[in-house]
Amino acid sequence: MTVLHPDPVSPSPAEAAGDSAPRRPSLSPSRAADFKTCPLLYRFRTIDRLPERKSLAAVRGTLVHTVLEKLYDLPARERTPEAAQQLIAPAWAELSADPAITELFAAAEAGEPTPSLESWLASAGTLVESYFSLEDPTRIQPEGREQLVEVTLPDGLLLRGFVDRLDVAPTGALRVVDYKTGSMPREAFEAKALFQMKFYALVLWRTRGVVASQLKLLYLAGGDALTYAPDEAELVRFERTLQAIWAAIERAVATQDFRPNRTRLCDWCDHQALCPSFGGTPPPFPAEAAAAAGWATLPIVERD
Repeated sequence: MTVLHPDPVSPSPAEAAGDSAPRRPSLSPSRAADFKTCPLLYRFRTIDRLPERKSLAAVRGTLVHTVLEKLYDLPARERTPEAAQQLIAPAWAELSADPAITELFAAAEAGEPTPSLESWLASAGTLVESYFSLEDPTRIQPEGREQLVEVTLPDGLLLRGFVDRLDVAPTGALRVVDYKTGSMPREAFEAKALFQMKFYALVLWRTRGVVASQLKLLYLAGGDALTYAPDEAELVRFERTLQAIWAAIERAVATQDFRPNRTRLCDWCDHQALCPSFGGTPPPFPAEAAAAAGWATLPIVERD
């Protein structure tokens, strides 16, 4: 049996460029959320890297995000609803080069309850149109779109994620914007929705020394916006929360013990057949896959 620990060495330029060398373990908002939701799901996605089915909702989200990203390639005066709609077809052409995506619509031809491509693209167009009720893109000049933000904390924890849009005012004030293709959550679930945004705010504060003045979630399905202004003390507390999550991940890897946590979200999980909560058996812990993910192995010292 082995104990696995993250390699403390930073990634080389080759690694950053996608070289086959092992990556350095890091924590992202989605992976932190996975572990909080279900440690076994974290293992399946991050270490085993088990395949998961694509969903039409997720692909539509990718399509809409791509359109809104490319919208800001246009000169400000040309960022109109009509121009945004014209970006849908070329964005879909890029996405549909993936056979796994085009196969999603094959079910419709087989008579299964899958929307037609035309109606699905129209629904994406509705979400893009909704964006213009929330912001005027002709008055916004983002500093970054789909921008990688990352920082290594003093204890060695690497935080990294991609921000949908980062706006910087002439005064230096930061606004972090994230597009959501669903509806705004009820008040009881706002904290979960803001977890991702606080993550970005923490990384930006640690790298730029500026606390974001606004975190903004745009919910396109309902045409709603959720805004929040963090403060420095809150980000310090949030950093401790992430460190606690990472410590728990390290313990789980060291002991190869990732417990399932059965919730209503299990209804959408692709891994029920391997989950003990549903009578399944996880595969043996993938030490080689763990090493490929950047976890170095050390022998356990047996105690009497």
